Amino acid sequence: MTSMKERWKEVAQVTRRLKEECPRETESFLNFMKEAENGDALPKKQRELINIALAIATQCEWCIAFHVRNAVRAGANRGEIIAAGIQAIVMRGGPAFMWMTPLFDAVDEFAQEE
Repeated sequence: MTSMKERWKEVAQVTRRLKEECPRETESFLNFMKEAENGDALPKKQRELINIALAIATQCEWCIAFHVRNAVRAGANRGEIIAAGIQAIVMRGGPAFMWMTPLFDAVDEFAQEE
């Protein structure tokens, strides 16, 4: 199993490679990310906890490694980081539950055609 420190190194490696192969696109994305993550509306620790929850919800190991490292450096503790992960579980489960609404709608509509 790959360690999270290795995952973090892979983020740096793919970033370097993308800068070489697609410099304009990569720099544009990295600039956007930098601007988005340096806004004034939320403190850095809070933004990183949100990013952790989103990393869990989108199932991105590299994002988890990247944002947990940033969250720790921003002062987040173990309990806060795990709580962010738990919120992702809540939101991934609840919205999946609610997506049954359009499924039922589609089944009801298309079943009438039979």
